[in-house]
Amino acid sequence: MIKNELPETSLRLSDFHYDLPQEYIAQTPVGPRDSSRLMGIDRESGNIEHRVFRDVIDYLNEGDTLVINETRVIPARIIGHRSKRFDADLGRAVDTDSTSPVELLLLKQIENDRWEALAGPGKRAKPGDVIEFGGGKLSAYVENVVEGGCRVVKLVASEEYKTLYDALNDLGSMPLPPYITEKLEDPDRYQTVYSRTEGSAAAPTAGLHFTEELLEKIEKKGIVIARVLLHVGLGTFRPVKEDKIADHEMHSEYIEVTPETAELINSRRAAGGRTVVVGTTSCRVLESVSTDDGLVQPYKGDTGIFIYPGYRFKATDALITNFHLPESTLLMLVSAFASREQMLSAYETAVKEHYRFFSFGDAMIIL
Repeated sequence: MIKNELPETSLRLSDFHYDLPQEYIAQTPVGPRDSSRLMGIDRESGNIEHRVFRDVIDYLNEGDTLVINETRVIPARIIGHRSKRFDADLGRAVDTDSTSPVELLLLKQIENDRWEALAGPGKRAKPGDVIEFGGGKLSAYVENVVEGGCRVVKLVASEEYKTLYDALNDLGSMPLPPYITEKLEDPDRYQTVYSRTEGSAAAPTAGLHFTEELLEKIEKKGIVIARVLLHVGLGTFRPVKEDKIADHEMHSEYIEVTPETAELINSRRAAGGRTVVVGTTSCRVLESVSTDDGLVQPYKGDTGIFIYPGYRFKATDALITNFHLPESTLLMLVSAFASREQMLSAYETAVKEHYRFFSFGDAMIIL
């Protein structure tokens, strides 16, 4: 698994706090997608512009490469009940008549039918227990408990489904963040228009602003679109609990960069084009697989890279991102790309200008 060498820092969790009124948390996406607001930030001058997201094309130049994360969110939230529990005295599983709900949030596919998942409540998902969903259409056998209290479960779908994803599409629901309390009428609005590869427990939200028409205009301007993959899991949205941020341990997530994509990004950058990265997930992919001199390498595997102020970026020239939660690793990453002071000032401006925050909120481009 790829990890970065953590830079020395005296920064504390409280250094990334800001106050946000509850009403600024976007509950629903705007329509059309590219009509959200866009804050343009020049790192060198400190200038800030207020635009509409479709204007992002004005910040892109012919010869640039736009890097997107093609992951697709799965209906990773499934609710069932425990049909069997492990009896330590008997040394085997026994049937239960429990109807109490058990929720699993599938975070990461380990191999084939084995997944890492969060369980709630955990006392109903102990090793040896069996949880059933949809009247037995899908079952989860709890194998063991790993770091952070996550469960490793083996999922078995009934024969009526061709694949496990068919079962999840039937029985699962979209795993919206807990700060979104309104029902999402159209689940596709929590997918990017360019999503392809199923496997994420959350959307790479910076990409939610793009429409197919906007992407076509960007390509016609001479900007090439490069696809990478990071399946969003616990590493992206797990809260930081340690006071000293360098003590935080990132949970691993699966990434892919093909040889063709690596060559495309490297050749365009060598010719003078910038690498403009969509989202912190795409940024973490590139920074995970790049050499010290900025060459992107092909890779398939896990990354646990943690980026915070003091980190030296190797392959990212500009970043498109949303407005992130206080004290989150995402806010720490953008504070490393610009500066902590610059980001907190920009967030203060966003509050004054009534920007919408978090997953369905507005965006910024940092140049």
